[in-house]
Amino acid sequence: MTQVQFNLNLDVLKEAIVNSNLDMVIKSAVVLVLNEFMEKERDDYLKAAPYERAVERRDYRNGYYERDLMMSIGTLTLKVPRTRNGEFSTTVFEKYARCDQALVLSMLEMVINGVSTRNVTNIVEQLCGKNISKSFVSSLTQKLDPIVNEWAKRPLNTTYYPFVFVDAMYIKVREHQSVVSKAVYIATAITEKNTREIIGLSVDHAESYESWGQFFQQLKSRGLQSPKLIISDAHQGLQKAIQREFIGTAWQRCNVHFKRNIFDKLPKKSSAEIKTMIKRVFEAVTIDDIRLFKDELMSRFGTEPKFEKALSILDEGFEDTIQYMIFPESIRCHIRSTNSLERLNQEVRRRERVIRIFPNTQSAFRLIGAVLMQYQDTVYAKRKALMGGR
Repeated sequence: MTQVQFNLNLDVLKEAIVNSNLDMVIKSAVVLVLNEFMEKERDDYLKAAPYERAVERRDYRNGYYERDLMMSIGTLTLKVPRTRNGEFSTTVFEKYARCDQALVLSMLEMVINGVSTRNVTNIVEQLCGKNISKSFVSSLTQKLDPIVNEWAKRPLNTTYYPFVFVDAMYIKVREHQSVVSKAVYIATAITEKNTREIIGLSVDHAESYESWGQFFQQLKSRGLQSPKLIISDAHQGLQKAIQREFIGTAWQRCNVHFKRNIFDKLPKKSSAEIKTMIKRVFEAVTIDDIRLFKDELMSRFGTEPKFEKALSILDEGFEDTIQYMIFPESIRCHIRSTNSLERLNQEVRRRERVIRIFPNTQSAFRLIGAVLMQYQDTVYAKRKALMGGR
């Protein structure tokens, strides 16, 4: 096969073109190179040069037709060679399809990273000199569907997850010509190898016992075994669903939320001493000490009416909030609260805030799933293993 020797540095060309407002001279040079490449491809296919008589000739030339090739440096109009029988096909569009793919992936990445559809459209127009509608950008994001769906449904029976964190956040979605709130259920976990992993995502109606039960059933259907501990806030429907779906699993009430609930019920004045003692309770190193410090606290302030509501919350939720104490000290700081999941939710919220209102539930699942996949690959996958034995 005839070899065409040329070096085409697309990055350099792109920079030169963008900086020169899509200089037509540089674009024309690329067009000449690609047209020449296709001409040589047709010669190889025919096994005969122009006007050459050859026994091996397979067909005859039949002029050209124009076809646009949208590359990251702009849209090029090429002269594509034809043959009489129509069987010749150039590889240029196949080879340089990666440029189109790079453009599409760049657009998807912009959307995932919170760039609005309108801004994506403007960026693409500046880069390619071609009008790109918002509907086109939206349609491109649908290419994420099979990728996100496969990730969200992947098996969970290949490893054991001793600690699972669950939480829900709310988003706005258009449904039947109105805007409604939807709950986004997210589950993360710590593996036996002490690494973090995002294991579950679902978009459903308002947070409830039934919806939490369905979410847990999805996780179990993918192979999730009953963990040792599930960490969450104190939503009653969530607690009930955990008890039903994971028999033998302990529930850890988020330590941070619990202390915040207690402090919210304390009077604004004259609470410094009780606050110090509450902090002392949850800084205890042994489970015996934490119970001892709690009893001392109750004895010291239990008779004061102004602390009654706060101490009632402490007493009622205390045992559920110290379940982390039965595990080795080195892992406790990682499992006593949902702080790690809260940080993940904040990242989702940062991207979601640009969208504001999702056009439908599938678009919400698609974007949030893509954000979670990216977070898993760029944050969790690159972190060192957590310290702590089982």
